[in-house]
Amino acid sequence: MTKTDGGPFSWQDLPVRDDLRALTPYGAPQLDVPVRLNTNENPYPPPPELVADLREAVTAAAATLNRYPDRDAVELRKDLAQYLGHGLTGAQLWAANGSNEVIQQILQCFGGAGRSALGFEPSYTMHRLIALATGTRWIAEPRGADFSLDPAAALAAIRRHGPDVVFLTSPNNPTGNAAPRELVEAVVDAAPGVVVIDEAYAEFFRPGTASALSLLPGRPRLIVIRTMSKAFAMAGARVGYLAADPAVIDALLLVRLPYHLSALTQAAARTALAHVQALLGTVDAVKAQRDRIVDELTALGLPVVPSDANFVAFGVSRAGEQPREAGAVWQALLDRGVLVRDVGLAGMLRVTAGTPEETGAFLTALKEIL
Repeated sequence: MTKTDGGPFSWQDLPVRDDLRALTPYGAPQLDVPVRLNTNENPYPPPPELVADLREAVTAAAATLNRYPDRDAVELRKDLAQYLGHGLTGAQLWAANGSNEVIQQILQCFGGAGRSALGFEPSYTMHRLIALATGTRWIAEPRGADFSLDPAAALAAIRRHGPDVVFLTSPNNPTGNAAPRELVEAVVDAAPGVVVIDEAYAEFFRPGTASALSLLPGRPRLIVIRTMSKAFAMAGARVGYLAADPAVIDALLLVRLPYHLSALTQAAARTALAHVQALLGTVDAVKAQRDRIVDELTALGLPVVPSDANFVAFGVSRAGEQPREAGAVWQALLDRGVLVRDVGLAGMLRVTAGTPEETGAFLTALKEIL
């Protein structure tokens, strides 16, 4: 089909909602390069024994694909509750196709027209994009110069705006720093609506960093998001989940699509949870490479954000040097076969902790550039 002037149609020629026209699709570059350290994936593939069990589980599920899956993923939610601990039950867990669908369902239920969501930026871009896509007004409040969040400033912002939904990411993406328990507790207790603590990278916490899961008792408006995409090395399975009061899950049932989580996805997720020790056995290896990156970049004189995640945000210029452009350093790394992420922070890039060989390739390339 062509326009009346003979040119090809684009999405801008369609009757798209006016409030979406200024947006751009989310996505990281997908390039075929030797070292890909831009999307915070676990660099270690699932172990062979898990792959074998997955084959059996998916084959069994495939034999019943003429029937709809368990609409509420009851057994998967029980397995997730057992994995998280903290006295949680399946009634306090909810699962969907990646944490992004979890976020979407939360905003469909608690956001929407005439409502607002507050986030502290820079942070995970999809919080803002999904808020806008659901017709929720997005309110951005800034983090400090070191990307931390001052409790007094956070509470003042909540009082000033009275948001229906508050997002707090810990560890924060793209900077990697975690929110102290005292800050999380203060935000949860001050917010008039629901508070979403996005803990997608919680398995990579450094010792002493607390999860918001321990704050759930007695706080029915607190929601803690997790994912199987990172530490579980199951990004391709697309499984995200949340823990909250059972009343939150009851509310989400109002907006979830029928049979939203396929039988194949449920089978894969449950099989992975049965291999949790083997899967999480790679976490310490990833954390070691993260700490190696922090140490070596610090030794090079580059500014580095302390990270509780599986990635590191770092400045590309030493103090006293002529500032370098992050985009130029990104391209120079790519020219050397190393793909990292330009997250739009002035003078900074983000690199995922890879295998020792991948991490070494990144550090060697960066030293050449410097």
